[in-house]
Amino acid sequence: SRPEAQRRRSRLELRLLLLIAASLTRAAGALRVHQAFSSPSETNNFAVDAESRRVYVGAVNALYQLSGSLAPEAEQRTGPVQDSALCHAPQLPQAPCEHARALADNHNKLLALDGAQGVLVACGSVHQGFCELRSLENVTRMAVSFPPPGAAVFPSMLNVAANHANASTAGLVFRVRGGVGGGGSARLLVAATYTGAGSDFFPRNRSREDLRFENTPEIAIRALDAAEPTRLFTYDINPSEDNVLKIKQEAKARNKLAFVRAFAWHTYAYVAMNRDGESEPSSVLARICLDAEVPRRSAAAEPRKLTESYVQMGLQCGNVFTDSHERAEPYLFGVFSRAGSRWTALCAFRFADVEERIREARRNCSSGPNGDVRVLDSVIQGSGAECEAKGNILQQEQLNCGAAHLQHPLALQKPLRATPLYEAPGISSVAVDNIHNHTVVFLGSSNGWLRKLSLLRNFTVANQWPLRLAAGESVHHIMTFDPNDRNYLYLMTTHHLFRVQVAACDQYSSCSDCLSASDAYCGWCTLESRCSIQEECSSRGLARSWISIRDGPQQCPSMTFTPAEFSRTANITNVGILVDGSVPDLNGLGLECDYGVGMATVATVHLDEGSAKIQTCPLPPASRFPEIPLGEDHIVVPVAIRVNGTSVVSGSFIIYDCKRTGEIHSKTACTSCLSTNWRCNWDQQLNLCFSDKHSAQGMVLEVMEVYSCSGGDSDCSQCWGREQQGHLCAWCENSCRPRDQCQPIRMQCPDPTIHKIHPLSGPITGGTLLTVQGKNLGRRAEDVKVSIGDTSCLLLPERYTISTEEGPIAGGTRLTIRGVSLEAGSSVKVKVNNTQDCKIDILSADIIQCVMPPAVPEHAEDVWLCVEYNGRPCERHLSRSFSYQNNPTISKIKPNKSYLSGGRTISVIGQGFHLVQTAQLEMVGIGDKDCRVLSPTLLLCPSPPSIQSQQVSVQFKLNGNLYRGESHASYGLDLEEEEEPHTGHFLFEYVEDPQFYTANKEKLIKHHPGEPLLLVINKGPSQLDLTEEEYSVRIGSDICDITFNNEQMIYCTINRTLSSRTGELPVTVQVGNFHKQIAVVQMGGSELAIIVTVAVCCVLLLLCTVALVVYCTKSRRAERYWQKTLLQMEEMESQIREEIRKGFAELQTDMTDLTKELNRSQGIPFLEYKQFVTRTFFPKMCSDYERSLVQPVYENNPQGPRALPETHPLLQDWQPSNTARPNMEEGITLFSTLLNNKHFLITFVHALEQQKDFAVRDRCNLASLLTIALHGKLEYYTSIMKELLVDLIDASASKNPKLMLRRTESVVEKMLTNWMSICMYSYLKETVGEPFFLLLCAIKQQINKGSIDAITGKARYTLNEEWLLRENIEAKPVNINVSFQGFGMDSVSVRVMNTDTICQVKEKILEAFYKNLPFSQWPHEEDVDLEWFPGGGCSSRILQDLDNTSIMEDGRKKLNTVFHYKIPEGASLAMSMKDKRENTLGRAKDLDTEKYVHLVPPHDELIEPKKSHRHSHRKKVLPEIYLTRLLSTKGTLQKFLDDLFQAILSIPQEKPPLAVKYFFDFLEEQADKRGITDPDTLHIWKTNSLPLRFWVNILKNPQFVFDIDKTDHMDACLSVIAQAFIDACSISDLQLGKDSPTNKLLYAKEIPEYKKRVQCFYKQIQEMAPLSEQEMNAHLAEESRKYRNEFNTNLALTEIYKYAKRYRTQVVNALDSNPTARRTQLQHRFEQVIALVEDNIYECCSEA
Repeated sequence: SRPEAQRRRSRLELRLLLLIAASLTRAAGALRVHQAFSSPSETNNFAVDAESRRVYVGAVNALYQLSGSLAPEAEQRTGPVQDSALCHAPQLPQAPCEHARALADNHNKLLALDGAQGVLVACGSVHQGFCELRSLENVTRMAVSFPPPGAAVFPSMLNVAANHANASTAGLVFRVRGGVGGGGSARLLVAATYTGAGSDFFPRNRSREDLRFENTPEIAIRALDAAEPTRLFTYDINPSEDNVLKIKQEAKARNKLAFVRAFAWHTYAYVAMNRDGESEPSSVLARICLDAEVPRRSAAAEPRKLTESYVQMGLQCGNVFTDSHERAEPYLFGVFSRAGSRWTALCAFRFADVEERIREARRNCSSGPNGDVRVLDSVIQGSGAECEAKGNILQQEQLNCGAAHLQHPLALQKPLRATPLYEAPGISSVAVDNIHNHTVVFLGSSNGWLRKLSLLRNFTVANQWPLRLAAGESVHHIMTFDPNDRNYLYLMTTHHLFRVQVAACDQYSSCSDCLSASDAYCGWCTLESRCSIQEECSSRGLARSWISIRDGPQQCPSMTFTPAEFSRTANITNVGILVDGSVPDLNGLGLECDYGVGMATVATVHLDEGSAKIQTCPLPPASRFPEIPLGEDHIVVPVAIRVNGTSVVSGSFIIYDCKRTGEIHSKTACTSCLSTNWRCNWDQQLNLCFSDKHSAQGMVLEVMEVYSCSGGDSDCSQCWGREQQGHLCAWCENSCRPRDQCQPIRMQCPDPTIHKIHPLSGPITGGTLLTVQGKNLGRRAEDVKVSIGDTSCLLLPERYTISTEEGPIAGGTRLTIRGVSLEAGSSVKVKVNNTQDCKIDILSADIIQCVMPPAVPEHAEDVWLCVEYNGRPCERHLSRSFSYQNNPTISKIKPNKSYLSGGRTISVIGQGFHLVQTAQLEMVGIGDKDCRVLSPTLLLCPSPPSIQSQQVSVQFKLNGNLYRGESHASYGLDLEEEEEPHTGHFLFEYVEDPQFYTANKEKLIKHHPGEPLLLVINKGPSQLDLTEEEYSVRIGSDICDITFNNEQMIYCTINRTLSSRTGELPVTVQVGNFHKQIAVVQMGGSELAIIVTVAVCCVLLLLCTVALVVYCTKSRRAERYWQKTLLQMEEMESQIREEIRKGFAELQTDMTDLTKELNRSQGIPFLEYKQFVTRTFFPKMCSDYERSLVQPVYENNPQGPRALPETHPLLQDWQPSNTARPNMEEGITLFSTLLNNKHFLITFVHALEQQKDFAVRDRCNLASLLTIALHGKLEYYTSIMKELLVDLIDASASKNPKLMLRRTESVVEKMLTNWMSICMYSYLKETVGEPFFLLLCAIKQQINKGSIDAITGKARYTLNEEWLLRENIEAKPVNINVSFQGFGMDSVSVRVMNTDTICQVKEKILEAFYKNLPFSQWPHEEDVDLEWFPGGGCSSRILQDLDNTSIMEDGRKKLNTVFHYKIPEGASLAMSMKDKRENTLGRAKDLDTEKYVHLVPPHDELIEPKKSHRHSHRKKVLPEIYLTRLLSTKGTLQKFLDDLFQAILSIPQEKPPLAVKYFFDFLEEQADKRGITDPDTLHIWKTNSLPLRFWVNILKNPQFVFDIDKTDHMDACLSVIAQAFIDACSISDLQLGKDSPTNKLLYAKEIPEYKKRVQCFYKQIQEMAPLSEQEMNAHLAEESRKYRNEFNTNLALTEIYKYAKRYRTQVVNALDSNPTARRTQLQHRFEQVIALVEDNIYECCSEA
C-alpha cells in the first residue's frame, strides 16, 4: 500500500547541486557549533558571499552584515515604517493614497547577491514588496538609487516581493548572454505568493480600487542591470506577458501557491512550491529555461521567453517501488510533510527522471491531446490553448525549452514519485554533501535540533547523530555550506545564525576508532598519527598519507616482526619489520624504532613500494630489556616506528627463556618444554630445557617443522598463504622461494586463473558441492568470492562454516551451519562462547539449524560458536564470529485503520529490520498474519479479517520474540523533545468495508465490442483514506486503467478489446480481501438482435423481388465503370512511361554536356588525400569545425571573387603553444617511441577500453588519432590492427559470430574503417569517382527540374517519399541573363523555375558562374545581392525573399518568387558581392513553418485544408497519386546508379584492390582456425568489413570525396540508394508487402540482380592469387611514402597523450600486470613520458 506520506505536501527546502552516489557504513560522529550570532528580532533570510566570505542576515526591521566568523560588521534598520496594504508604494508619486497608514514591521522577503555588480538585493514586506540595491561592502549604503529622480515609474517595478509576513517569496540572480562588455546582464527571477485583492492576505475592503492590486504576477523575470536604473525590476522582454507567469483571477482561489525555493542548475531555473486550493494540497516543481551566457542561437536571436519554456510537475514522497540509488548522478532532495501532521519525510528525486519526463511531455504535447500532459490553463498565457499535433520532429533544444510553436506553459498530469529515505517528526530543512564519494545529509528540525545522517549506496540510512542548537527555535529552511570551506555549515533558527563544524574528528585517538566511526569527513593522518579531516592533514599531498573510511580500518598501519619471538640467549642484533596498510613512501624520512626502554635505533628501509614496507632495526643491548618476571617465561617488548619523532605504527615482539619454561612446570618439564609456543629443546642428559641445541651435552629432543618453500606451491597465492603457518616464503621469478632469496619482494600476485570447475550442472534448488581448481585463487578463504551468474556461492574454507553473522540482542536468530558428518556422536550441541546453547531445530549429516539465545549480558558484542560432540570440549571455533546488534525498533504503523474484510497492507516503520528473519503481526483477539521484510526500515503486513467494527491492540513478534518496545538510547541517540519510546503496543481500528456503486447506480451496462469503455464508479463516505494503488477494478478478467478525479470518484477506462465479445461480464471492485460486484456489462445488445431479426424476416420477400431488377441494372453500370477504370489506368501508365522517357532524354542531354564540360575544365572536384582522410576519420569534428566558420573570407580574383578555404588543425604545422612546458616536445617524441612498441600499444588500447567512462566516441577518436600518428608506418599499423582484431574475433566467436564488425563500438573497428579508407582511396578516385560524381550531378539536375519548396525542402522529383512534394505545383522554366560584378566573363544565361525563391535563383546563378571551381571557393548566397533591371524607364530593384511586397497566405507570409516579381523570359539581372552580410533573415529551411510559407503550408499534405476561397479552385486528389513521381525519378536515374554499382562491384585487371583480397583472406584464415564453416558467417564478416563499413559511408557522405555541396534533399536520396546497396549485400531475402516502406519497395525489383553481383564480386576476390605478407607490406610502405608529411602527427600524439594522462593509473596497472611489459620496463618509460610532458623533472629523475 502507499502510506499517507505519499500525499504529503512539500513544506520546506528542496536542495540541489549534489552528485549523489554514496556508500557509507555504520558510523558514529559528532557536530560542533563553531560560531553563533544572535538577533534581537526574528530572522528571515541569510546569504553568504563566496568572494568576501561575508554573511548577510535579513531580519524583521533590520539588515546585518557579518564576517565569515559571524562577527558583526554593519547594521541597517529597515523598519518599522508607515505603510498600508491598500496603498501603492510611496515611490509611485502619481498614485496618492486616501487610506490611513500605520507603523508596520518590515519582514525581509528576499535576500540575493550579485557579486559582479557588488550589490545586495534586499526586498521587504512593506511598500507592496519594494526592493533595494545595497552595497556588498557596506549594507548601510545604497549601491543604486532607485527609482532615479524624474524617471517614469510603474507599479510593476515596485511590487516585487510578497507584502505580507506570512506570504512566501523565493528568487535568484542569474546572468544572460550579452550585456556590457560581453559579461552578461543580470536578471532577477522572483516567485511571490499572490497577496492582492481576493487573497487571504488582502485586507477586507471591497473597494473598487482593490482591482489595481490584481496585476502582480506569481513568477517574473526582471531586469537587474545597475547601469540602467530606469529599467530596474522591469520585465525583461516585450511584450512583458511573455516573461511573467500570472494565474487568472478566477483561478487564484484554486491555485494558492506557497513558494519554497528557487535555484539554478545548468541553464535552468527550478522553482519548488506548494499548491493549495479546492483539491488536496500538492507539491510542484517548475522549470524555466534561462538565457545562459553561452548563446544557444545566433547573437541576434530573441530573448528566451519564460512562458515558452515553463513546465511543471508534481512531486510525491511516498512508499513506491523505485530503482535503487546506486549511480553517480545528480539528485534533488526535499522534505515533505502532510498538512496537520508533525511527521515529515525526506525524499530524493533523480534529475535525469525530471529532465526525461519534461522532454517526453513536450514530445507528447506536440503529437496532440494527451493524458500525460496539458497546457496550463490556469494562467493567462494558457488561455484557449491545448496540445495539438504539429507534425514537427522536435530537436533536443525544443524538447528541453519549447519553441515558437510550443510556447504555452505545460503541466504534467502524473507526479514524479520517490520512496521516503528517512521519516521523523518536525523536519524543517535539509542540506546534503558528497564527501569522498559518501553522502551525508543534514536535517534541521522545528524544535531546534540538527541531525546528521549517513546514507548507504542505496540511500538507506546507515547512522545518525543529533546536535541541540537552540531550544524551541525552529531551524530555517535555508541551510548552506561555507562556500570556501565545506567543513562548515551555516544555518539559521528563529533568532540565531550558527556556523556548525560538520565533524569533530579529534575525539578519536586511534586509527581503528577513527575509521570504524565511518564519519565520511574523518580519516587517519598517518604521519601525524591523528584523526582529522583531509584538509587538516599537512602531509595529505603524499600518496597513502590520509586514510579515508572508503579504505576501511583494514588499511590502518600494522607491523609484523621477523622473527616474531626469539630466545634471550640468541645472538640477534637486528629485527625485520614488515609494515602493512596505507603508509606513504618512507624513503628520505627520519625513521626510528622506539623500543620503549629509553632507547631508539635508526631504521633501514629495504622495500618501499605500494602498501608493503620492509625495514630492519638494530636491537638495543640485551641488558637494556627488562627482566622476565617470576612465574613467567617471556616478556613482550613494544616497538613503535617513529617518523620525525611521531609514532606512525606500533607492535611488539617476544623474548623468551626456555630454561624458565622448564622451571615453571617442574613436574612436566619435558612435556612443557616441547609443547610450548617457543622454539625449545630438551637435553635428556642434563634434564634441561634450552634453546641453543648446539650447546647440548646429551641426546636432544626437539619439535621441528621442516618445510620447503618450493614444495607443492605452484602459484603465488599459495606461496604467500603459507605466511599464516609461520613459513617465511615469498613469490619471485615465477616460483616460491625463501624470503631471503627474493630481492626485490613484490606482494601483488597475478590475476586468478581457473583451470577446471566440477560439476558443470546441478539442480536449480541448489545444494551442489562445487569444486573450482586453478591458480592464484587468493591467499586465504576470506579473500575469495565465488558467484554463479548473479547468485553467490557459499564458500567452505574448512569442514563447516556459519551462514548468518549477526542478529538482535533479544535472540531468536536462526543459524545454519554447513559441513560434513555433522550428526556424528550421541549428542551434539552448538555452544555460544562455551556458556550458552544455540537450540538445535534441525540436525542432519550436512546441516545444523539452531536458534540463538538472548545475549548475556544484554549489550551488543561478538561471540564465537562451536559444535560440541558427546560433551567433549570444542576443539575449534567456527570460522566466523556472530555479532549481537541492537534490537530492532518500531516507531509507528500506517495506516492505522482497516476494513473488516482484511488484507490491507500495513507499513511498519522502524530501524534494524535487516536483523529480522521472521515477523508476525498479531491483532489481539482477532488473529495474526506473517509480515514481509522490505528494507531495513520497512515491514509490510496484511491485516487479518474482523467480524465487527472495533478498536484493537496490535503487537508484533520478531524472530519469534514478542516485541516489547525499545528506547532510542539503544542506538546511542539523545531523545528529542516530544519523542517518546514506544511500549510495543499500537492501537488499530477496524471500520466497515467501503461501498462502491456506478454513477447512476445502474446494475446493467450495455457495451458494444470494439468501442472504448469508460465507467464512473462512486465511493461512499469512508474514514479509510484509501490510496490509488489499493484499488483494483476488473471487468470480467480484464483489469481497468483507473484514475481519480477526487476521493469519491473513480474513472475506469479500457481502450483495448475485451477478452470476451459476447455475454455478460461482471464489474468487480477489489480492495485487499474485499471483493464486490457492483454491475454487469452486457456485450452487444440482445434487444437489437431481436429487432434486426424480425426486420430481416419482414423485408426478405421484398428484397428477393427487387434483387433481380437491381442485379441487372448494377451489372450493366459496373461493366461500364470497369471499362472506364481500365482506360484511366492505361492512360496513367502511358503518362508515367512518357514522363520517364522524356525526363531520361533531357537528363542524358544535360549529362552529356556536363561530361564535356568536365573534360574541358579542371575535371571532377576531388578532395585532396589529406582532406579526405580528416573528413573520413573525424566526421563529427570536421562538420563542427566547418560549421563554426560562420562568415567566409573572400579574395579578389581576375575570374571573380572566391572564398578562401580554411585549413584543418591536423593539416597545419605543429608549434607548441607559448604556455607549453619546456620538455613537452621531448616527452611527445618519447611517447611516439612507446606507441611504436607493439606490447605497449596493445596493452594501452585494452586498458582504455576496459574503462566504463571511455565512451564509443572516445574509442573512435583514439583510433583515428592512432591512424594519423602511425600513418608513416602503415605496415606496423596493420599488424597492430590484426592483433586487436584477433582478440575481437575470439570474443565474438564465443557469443554470436555473425554480429562481429556489425557496428563501430571498439577501437579496432574504427581502425579497420580508417585502414580501408586509406587503402581504397586510389581505387575510389580512379575507378568509382567518375560514375559516383555523375550520379550526384544527375540527382541534382533531376531535382532542379521541378518545383522545390525552399522551407520544407520537398520537391516534385525525388527518390525519398518523405521529401516528395505531394501537390501539383505547375512550374515553368524561365531563362534569364545574369552578369556578375567583378567576374571575368560576360553575362551568362541561367535557367530557373518561375516558382523559385530569390535565394534559389541566387544558388543557380552561382552554380552557373562557379561550376568549374570547387564548392568551397563559391560565395554564399547570403553574401550576394541580385538586382533586376526591368527596362522601359523603370528603376532597378534589389530582389529579396521577403520585402514589403510579400503577401500573406493563410496567416503566413509567403516567400517572394520569380513569378511574384513577374520576371519575364530573357530578363537582365546583375549579381554583386555585399559589403556586409545582413543579419535579417536566416536560411529559408530554418524559417518557422508557422510564420512563413513557400509553395505549400506544412500541414497541407497531412490534413484537409480549410475551405477557403484560395483553396476552392484547387483540384483535390489523393496524395498517394504523386508516388508515381518516385518511379519517374528512379527510372531517369537508373543508368547512372547501375554504372556506379558496377564500378564498385567489379575488379579492374590493371589495378585490383589488394587490400580487399588481403583482408578477406585474413578473415577466412581466422574462421578456419576457429572451426567456423558456415558460409553465411563469412559473407556477413566480409560485408561488414567492406560494403557496409566503407562503401555505404562513402555513398551517404559524398562530401568526404568531392568538394561539393550536399543538400539535405540529396542526402535523403542517397539514403535510399545506400539502403538498396545494403539490401543487395544482405543474405536474407526481403519480405515485402503492401505495407512495406516505399524506400525498400522502390528498388525491390533490382535487388536480386544486385545480390548476384555481390556474390560474384566476393567469388572473384577469393579466386585472386594469394597476397604474401611481403607484397602487402611493400604496398603499404608505398602508400605511406606517397603521403609522407601530410599530417600533423605531433598534434595527434598530443591528443593521444591526453587519454594516456587521463587514464594514467589504469595504464600503469595494466603494464605492471603484463610480464613482457615489466621485463622491458615499459611502465617506467611511460612514467618518464608523463614526467617530461608535465614538466615534473624531479619525478622523472627519481624514477630513473
